[in-house]
Amino acid sequence: MSDNTGLFIKGFGSPEHLLQAIVDSSDDAIVSKDLNGIVTSWNRGAERIFGYSAPEIIGKHISLLIPKERLKEEPLILEQLRRGERVDHFETQRVRKDGEIREISLTISPVRDSMGQIVGASKIARDITAQKKAALAIAAANEQTERQGRMKDEFLATLSHELRTPLQSILGWVQLLLAGDMDEVEVREGLNVIKRNAQSQQRIIEDLLDMNRILSGKVRLEVERVELGPILEAVMETVKPAADAKNIRMHAVLDGLPKLVHGDPQRLHQVFWNLLNNAIKFTPRGGRIEILLQRVNSHFEVAVSDNGVGITEDFLPYVFDRFRQADASSTRTYGGLGLGLAIVKHLVELHGGTVVAKSAGPGRGSTFAVMLPIAALKEGEGTHGRAPAPSTEIPHRSLPQLSGLSVLVVEDDEDSRDLLARTLKNAGATVTTACSADEALLKFGTSATDVIVSDIGMPEKDGYTFIETIRSKSAKDGGKVPAVALTAYSRVEDRVRALCAGFQILLPKPADSSELVVTVAALAKQFK
Repeated sequence: MSDNTGLFIKGFGSPEHLLQAIVDSSDDAIVSKDLNGIVTSWNRGAERIFGYSAPEIIGKHISLLIPKERLKEEPLILEQLRRGERVDHFETQRVRKDGEIREISLTISPVRDSMGQIVGASKIARDITAQKKAALAIAAANEQTERQGRMKDEFLATLSHELRTPLQSILGWVQLLLAGDMDEVEVREGLNVIKRNAQSQQRIIEDLLDMNRILSGKVRLEVERVELGPILEAVMETVKPAADAKNIRMHAVLDGLPKLVHGDPQRLHQVFWNLLNNAIKFTPRGGRIEILLQRVNSHFEVAVSDNGVGITEDFLPYVFDRFRQADASSTRTYGGLGLGLAIVKHLVELHGGTVVAKSAGPGRGSTFAVMLPIAALKEGEGTHGRAPAPSTEIPHRSLPQLSGLSVLVVEDDEDSRDLLARTLKNAGATVTTACSADEALLKFGTSATDVIVSDIGMPEKDGYTFIETIRSKSAKDGGKVPAVALTAYSRVEDRVRALCAGFQILLPKPADSSELVVTVAALAKQFK
């Protein structure tokens, strides 16, 4: 022993005093107890962590520190100690004197007397509450990052689908019109399809631009004194054809009293159009939609109620989140980007109002209520102009003939299905169409098919499930029939999945009509 070491120990009077000083200086709780669980020693670290002073706790049972739901731990620990076994880094919870629950890591060792008999235990308790909270925060942040990544991927896939599907019809009909082999009725039909799908794309682009302006704080309102009744009537007139197409009854309760607010009439029209269009989309054929305009205290309330599919309880809190959809899978029944309600919320808030969603659950309809104050809180200026989209010209080209070939076309979008059928028929093929996987399987089993052309994203059963069912059949029953996948989902994983499911070729939407005919001809020749 060095002289300095001797002086150090001598300064404490005895080794026991030195040991006590070391125990008292520890940040961890160092506690001893007998085999009955009675506390026999208690250091300052224990006092700091658990809130009890040594006189308060010594002689008391250690269970004073144990939450009720964890009282079974102590007998198990004592039994382990009686067998001479240690307890290493056991993570649990203990309760402070003030009732606060702390996360604790315990290391407990048996204490033996001079005869080697186990007479008690020494316990080191480390407070790991801060570490636990940090770990939970990191895990939550990681989960949030992963969730946002998944949402981004789902949104990009959905955006691709929503943009490419109308492009398929537009591009295909342009090619047919340029070929010049159509009568006046067919030309008018084609122009109507192009107009309808161009308007669909325009709405998608408008929503994207609006969301970008909202996120960057650049949405500007042309505020004036406006009446809500005429705006609602105009919106109802706009969406009436869509409601009539599904035989949906719209009933409005708009009393004759003025309902004046300060707001941007175009933006308010957009808000109510989104809500009514949403109600029509999610209401089944023969359903009903009710619009109620009334004054509630210092606000005007516009409630749009339907008896449609409703909203699940777990999704209801997120219904106004951008890019969030209750179903973003390739089998989803309803289209859209998941932006409409997010835009509604932001525009209503810019008018100083609020919007809420209510639903009793799936199949029980929903209600969206917009509350607007009589005086709006925010004003702005101007609107943004938009540059026209550049035009493209598709050259006509000679195509191979598909005479003698029977092609099964599976596509849930009516315009796209008609276009595909017309393109293949013009090339000489005999075409059978189906609007769903189930209908396609039924028709496949009743007629000979040389080539299948199938969409991927369809309600209930997608194209993957459809082609996997086909491939499960024997060659005699058509299990080897070549198949082309048409998809607006254009990620690498989508392509890989399509090929693995059983498609020979994947064509991204909008598929060039000439490429489609050449592909069908090549597959038929290869698998002849």
